[in-house]
Amino acid sequence: MNIGIYIYDNAEVLDFSGPFEVFTTASRVCEGSEPFNVFLISQSGDTVLARAGYKVIPDYSFHNHPEIDVLIVVGGNHSDEINKTDVLSWIYSQSIKSSIVASVCTGAFLLAQAKVLKTDKVTTHWEDITDLRQMFPKLDVVEDVRWVDEGRLITSGGISAGIEMSLQLVNKLHSKTLAEKTAKQMDFLWGVVD
Repeated sequence: MNIGIYIYDNAEVLDFSGPFEVFTTASRVCEGSEPFNVFLISQSGDTVLARAGYKVIPDYSFHNHPEIDVLIVVGGNHSDEINKTDVLSWIYSQSIKSSIVASVCTGAFLLAQAKVLKTDKVTTHWEDITDLRQMFPKLDVVEDVRWVDEGRLITSGGISAGIEMSLQLVNKLHSKTLAEKTAKQMDFLWGVVD
């Protein structure tokens, strides 16, 4: 299963590194198979300067990535991204093709601006709850939760919540056993939500 994580300049480092670690660890500890192929995608494929100048070389650009089964859109300083029509078009087109679309932190703003989230129950970083409600009043924005699973659409709270959401995705896409084994390998305290 191809897990494509969209990153951009000023993306929050743990927003993409956390899910990347979850899915690669799950594949490493899974007996008999590697269920997940995880990769980073940026608009151009050039080096991305994430928060604090953290340099990341994406695996692919919008023009050469494999098909995506699960699209994860990360958060960070999204103020430039939310106004890029090419980015929003790409997110929307990938959301139609992907079986699951997820966001970490303020990635929910990008999904909403791209019209992937419309009237759905969602969450984001606690600091951005009010802004998300004001910008997208038709969304049912909830707070004090780590993630919201609406079937095909999953949103998580800020930063480290993306790890928990990704463990939930491993549970959903593979098994509770693999999710628990992954959490244990990562030394991460996690309880499954069925």
